[in-house]
Amino acid sequence: MAEQLGFDLPSRTALGRDAFFVAPSNAMALAMIDTWPNWAGGKLVLTGPTGAGKTHLTHVWATVSNATIIKAADVQGADIPTLAQGPVAVEDIPTIAGNSEAETALFHLHNMTLAEGHTLLLTGTPPVAGWGLHLPDLMSRLQGTTAASLEAPDDALLAALLVKLLADRQLMPKPALITYLLGRMDRSFAAAIDLVARLDAASLARKKPITIKLAAAVLDKAPPNT
Repeated sequence: MAEQLGFDLPSRTALGRDAFFVAPSNAMALAMIDTWPNWAGGKLVLTGPTGAGKTHLTHVWATVSNATIIKAADVQGADIPTLAQGPVAVEDIPTIAGNSEAETALFHLHNMTLAEGHTLLLTGTPPVAGWGLHLPDLMSRLQGTTAASLEAPDDALLAALLVKLLADRQLMPKPALITYLLGRMDRSFAAAIDLVARLDAASLARKKPITIKLAAAVLDKAPPNT
């Protein structure tokens, strides 16, 4: 069968529950999501490395809870009373650290959502203590929130992630390619995301399928010998 060539098609990220690969590194976080709506205090903090699956789990939860998802940077200009009428997920909270107006807006959203009897999911890369928020009342409320962390990936999860990222770009890798990449790449979610983007770009630029030979060229930052 002929090798599959890459085409410049839009990337479609699969964010459903069936596309979330469960492994020891993320099973606890998934279990905590599944305990909704019985979260202590009506809220949960989700942390973990870039690309670990925080956004994916947020969408899984939003589907179940019918929650609104909003970036922390967008809360300041949002209609907070309307948002507070249902469950809310606020992503990337450390991005507003030091922005007094944004932190105050998030503080009001936090209080109004809980007062209305709804739930909050709050995400950031480091643990809450490292979010760098300056508003004491907001920081104290978030530090008192139950937290679930997605940990660094093992080989099984990295392999599943590589397959998923390639599939999101309408690419179907051979098992040998995944094995090769696992043996050469940096061991992180962010590295997997970056590598797949570079592989896809190289495949499109050269009009060649993503083979081990092309992958070697991308990893070595050298053009292939074809």
